[in-house]
Amino acid sequence: MTTCKERRDLSCSGFVHSFETLGALDGPGIRTVVFLSGCPMRCAYCHNPDTWQLASGTKMKAEEVFHKVQRYKPYFKENGGITLSGGEPLMQAGFAVEIFRLCQADGIHTALDTSGAIVSDAAEELLELTDLVILDIKHTDPEAFLALTGYEMRHVLRFLQLCRKKKNVLWLRQVIVPGITDNEKNILALRKLAEENGAEKIELLPYHTHGVFKWEKLSLPYPLAGVQPPEESSMKKLRNLLK
Repeated sequence: MTTCKERRDLSCSGFVHSFETLGALDGPGIRTVVFLSGCPMRCAYCHNPDTWQLASGTKMKAEEVFHKVQRYKPYFKENGGITLSGGEPLMQAGFAVEIFRLCQADGIHTALDTSGAIVSDAAEELLELTDLVILDIKHTDPEAFLALTGYEMRHVLRFLQLCRKKKNVLWLRQVIVPGITDNEKNILALRKLAEENGAEKIELLPYHTHGVFKWEKLSLPYPLAGVQPPEESSMKKLRNLLK
């Protein structure tokens, strides 16, 4: 495995949007979530459109990120750790490799929260340093996926195949958007994907509007204006389909 000195400078530093300390929703245990900048998708419900541009974050070295995460190691205990999220961390896979390499060397559990948008040599190397992959499947139908994200689903399926090849521990996630992903056909297809790829867990997350103000701040029209979060009864019915 290459070291930071052997890599190009850009791979040893990257753009970080923000940190969330003591998080409990992005992987097991208590976690420090590092949001990296840059994303090739343009999801209609994105709650972080301010992360789309790579240079929108603060440039940091991998060692700086590691030392910030390391401060919270006493809170991680048995199963907590670091989660790299975004944006899309695979856009800065070389940078992510160096962060995870330092964390694993220090005994810190590593989780990758990704949409699986990019397959590359660096992404493959990253999976070798990833203890848990949390893969967000935006939709299970290719045409609906493209309409929802502006991106082709085939890239995500390639990444899923790579996870299976590397035998990563895998969780699948999906945001339930009324009128888009809240149907039986989609959920059953998601369950089939999980079964075929040995996913340990499926999480269905209710759509929310907490990030709409960011679209307004960026003077961007919000594609799902007027769509309300799903009812809990609807979420329960969909989750029952996974049993």
